[in-house]
Amino acid sequence: MANIVILGTQWGDEGKGKIVDLLTPAFGAVARYQGGHNAGHTVYLNGRKVVLHVIPSGILHPGTLCLIGNGVVIDPRAFLDELEALKSVVPVGEDTIAVSRTAHLILPYHGLLERAAEAALGEKKIGTTCRGIGPAYEDKIGRRGIRAGDLCDPALLREKIFRNTAAKNEIAALWGLEPLDPEKLFAQYADYGARMAPYIKDVSRLLHETLRAGTPVLFEGAQGVLLDIDHGTYPYVTSSNPTAGGVCTGLGVGPTVIDAVLGVIKAYTTRVGSGPYPTELFDETGKLLARRGDEFGATTGRPRRCGWFDAVAAAYACRINGISRVIMTKPDVLDEFPEIKICTAYRYKGSSLRDYPVETEVLEKVVPVYETVPGWKTPVRGVREFRDLPAGFKDFLKLVEDRIGAEAAMISTGVERRETLFRDDLLAGWIDLAAVRKGIAGA
Repeated sequence: MANIVILGTQWGDEGKGKIVDLLTPAFGAVARYQGGHNAGHTVYLNGRKVVLHVIPSGILHPGTLCLIGNGVVIDPRAFLDELEALKSVVPVGEDTIAVSRTAHLILPYHGLLERAAEAALGEKKIGTTCRGIGPAYEDKIGRRGIRAGDLCDPALLREKIFRNTAAKNEIAALWGLEPLDPEKLFAQYADYGARMAPYIKDVSRLLHETLRAGTPVLFEGAQGVLLDIDHGTYPYVTSSNPTAGGVCTGLGVGPTVIDAVLGVIKAYTTRVGSGPYPTELFDETGKLLARRGDEFGATTGRPRRCGWFDAVAAAYACRINGISRVIMTKPDVLDEFPEIKICTAYRYKGSSLRDYPVETEVLEKVVPVYETVPGWKTPVRGVREFRDLPAGFKDFLKLVEDRIGAEAAMISTGVERRETLFRDDLLAGWIDLAAVRKGIAGA
């Protein structure tokens, strides 16, 4: 079977958590390659809601190797808290979870300074989670970061914390903030180091050994393509690369190990935080989408902005990631709508744009051009076979596929694992569906 990348094609919150969890039985390892605990991957296990932030979504399948790559930034306290919470759900241990020695750490000054910077921007704020993700990546790029492996060397850890805290306190003073105590920070992170040491490993080596043994790997992205630091709606983006290219740099593997990329699309679009969003709805339709879709951030609880499906943006995501197969989630949210719209072009200064503009300043001014299809007014939740889907939904799906240039290989019709249908012919040779179905049956 193939090594597969699962990523979001919109602004995050597409339902990647369920998909990764669902497919994990067909893979020996799940590897997260970017982001931090600003991610929120929601999985339902026999009616129980489990929200994961930094630990890969494959963790709910005992025995699966879950790897956190060097491209991820780690808040040790958040990692340890998440690990502890998982122990009441599923057996976890150092034999199945590994954090890259070269993954960079988030420290308290990162969140402190991020909150101050966001507040100073006022109406121009990025809309981050203020969990220190961006500033941690800034330190990484600035070559002053502290890495997970440093937690295992108290003398080196102390030196780096004292040096960095002194520099950050100078910045904090300019914001009128109280200075941080480096001795206290060192004691705190030395304790984290002692507790995390069994999990800190050479993830690139583990991946290499796994792949060499012929074991298929599932690569898990966080956030979404439109939030990519290079290819998203800059500056209203995350600080990493959720695109498929992030797999190689974020895990230490070559591009030749990636066999296919599956993009997750929601049947409508949502966004959290600031930034352009052409199809956003401010009327009762938008409120209905939010209410039926339970559109509140898994990490922050913030309400998500909601709008119609944007095929221009999704086609762009498919193009830059080499996506030929997608997975659609949450079509059941649209069951009650008498008609459904799909944005298939933008209007800008009297011209029609079918390509996604890379300039945020242009995207802020475009007007969506819609194609409208009748709603199906029939529940799709729980439908397990493609032939049993309402004809209206099939028409909607066909239009989406045509406009984004990719076929839907899976459709999630509800939050539980079993509420998923597969188009076997589109997944042949990619995923061991027998193993996936066995996992569903055993849940």
